[in-house]
Amino acid sequence: MTDTHSEITVEVAFALPDKQVLKELKVAAGTTALEAVKQSGVLELFPEIDIDKTQMGIFSQVLGTKGLEEPAKYQLKSRDRVELYRPLIADPKEVRRRRAEESKAQKK
Repeated sequence: MTDTHSEITVEVAFALPDKQVLKELKVAAGTTALEAVKQSGVLELFPEIDIDKTQMGIFSQVLGTKGLEEPAKYQLKSRDRVELYRPLIADPKEVRRRRAEESKAQKK
């Protein structure tokens, strides 16, 4: 049985190429990943974050995939780090395909 009045320490992380933030905060046991992000102040520091479209993860494991609950349901454990992911600029598969084509063209 969990004491719902106890606090746990978690982190919220977000990074741009030139600016990063890692916020440590204490939250009530039972707090979800989404709630922790909102409490962290990261959304005020980075107003460009669209919380409804931004993927989140716990130590590189994307929430809502691989059997993990969505951010609004995933209850944090002590020392979890919630990571906010920026959208990819280019599809890695497409980049590899283009490089392979360029390499073939150069060898001719």
